Amino acid sequence: MEPVLWMLFGALVMLGLVLLRARLAGFAAQRPEDYAATGPMLDLREYLRGPIRCEGVIHGPLGRVASRFDADFEAEWQGNRGVMREHFRYDSGRRQEREWRLSLGNDGTIRAEADDLVGPGTGRQSGATAQLSYRIRLPREAGGHVLSVTDWMYLTPGGVIVNRSQFRKFGIKVAELVATMRRVEA
Repeated sequence: MEPVLWMLFGALVMLGLVLLRARLAGFAAQRPEDYAATGPMLDLREYLRGPIRCEGVIHGPLGRVASRFDADFEAEWQGNRGVMREHFRYDSGRRQEREWRLSLGNDGTIRAEADDLVGPGTGRQSGATAQLSYRIRLPREAGGHVLSVTDWMYLTPGGVIVNRSQFRKFGIKVAELVATMRRVEA
């Protein structure tokens, strides 16, 4: 019986170390303050304005590409309040229309609403990044599940935004999105 207890103890220690590593060194370990000194400064009102072209992939739970997409966005701002309309086209032929309603605080905070969110999203702009956390309800044809999402947007020196998002259910990563967003000159 004693060897079984030691084996169980070892398994629990390993699980604890894996979780600790993820919390201290993985995607979830990032904080907006980590990027405060990076530049150029990402101001969503500037970089998410007008027509925007988006292209990306969605990775499934095993890390393989599950879907590819491109999209056209249109964003407009009045002061610290903005609306971004998204028109997605997936490689499956499916189309999706979404609309974000964004509010920016003078301290860099972000509040986001959309029809498929469960409650508002919250986040922060800092340096060359913006981070947003929210809960999203998937469409019925995708199971209708509610997932916790963390979005990180990184501004490149050329003005392109690279977006990386992780989707979790019960704390377990079930999908990841990587996309680029770039303004289209009128």
